Amino acid sequence: MAEKSGLSDFARALAGIAWRAGEIVLAHYEAGPSNLGARKKADQSPVTAADEEAEAFILAELAKLAPGVAVIAEEEVSAGRIQKIGARFFLVDPLDGTKEFISRNGEFTVNIAEVLNGNPVRGVVYAPAKERIFIGEIPGGAFEMATRPNALPDFSQAKRISARAAPKDGLVAVASRSHRDHLTDEYLMAYPVKEFITAGSSLKFCLVAAGEADIYPRHGRTMEWDVAAGHAVLAAAGGSVLTIDGRPFTYGKAEEKFANPFFVARGSRG
Repeated sequence: MAEKSGLSDFARALAGIAWRAGEIVLAHYEAGPSNLGARKKADQSPVTAADEEAEAFILAELAKLAPGVAVIAEEEVSAGRIQKIGARFFLVDPLDGTKEFISRNGEFTVNIAEVLNGNPVRGVVYAPAKERIFIGEIPGGAFEMATRPNALPDFSQAKRISARAAPKDGLVAVASRSHRDHLTDEYLMAYPVKEFITAGSSLKFCLVAAGEADIYPRHGRTMEWDVAAGHAVLAAAGGSVLTIDGRPFTYGKAEEKFANPFFVARGSRG
């Protein structure tokens, strides 16, 4: 029988914030394409009214949950509002997979991560259209549960998930639906890949964390708020995220404007 949640109260509170932000995103999504308010930012990436409204909600809730702790959030950074971070801070992407949101394939997520001394120690990835929420906490473990619209989940009922060891008959590789490139294909040629699946947003980390995939390499540009929550879930599930050349993958790179190096996420080494 799957083990039920042993999550801390703080992790459950983060999950509740993510779920309620997901309700905001879902309301925009269900209103239809003509009501998304989509436009291009200065860097030509898309943004919608859902991104902005959900982020404002998350910022207000985190200020109440953890007063004084800095939050680095995608739309705040885009607007030039960058808080000074300390050893502990949050990374927020209110709508990861905006392209998936606009194309209406359901593969978008709300991401909230807590970082301590450069490492993600808690993370929530909520896919409202897929009705799946993933929560990771170190120490503590990784958990998943199904959700329903308009019904706040009882996170004590979340079931533990674990990344799996590489299957002997070959790996399941997962790559970005919107950003797969030839470098990723070349990288995976060194591995015994039996199946290739695509997914949007931080769901890729969660598929590895849940034992549904084994490896996720990424050579394209990402930002810390894109990755930290999924990294936390995967690490809590027994997996890993390292740079492509095997170095630790850390957070708080303010001097690099929170941009990430290329990385590879893997399941358990067990």
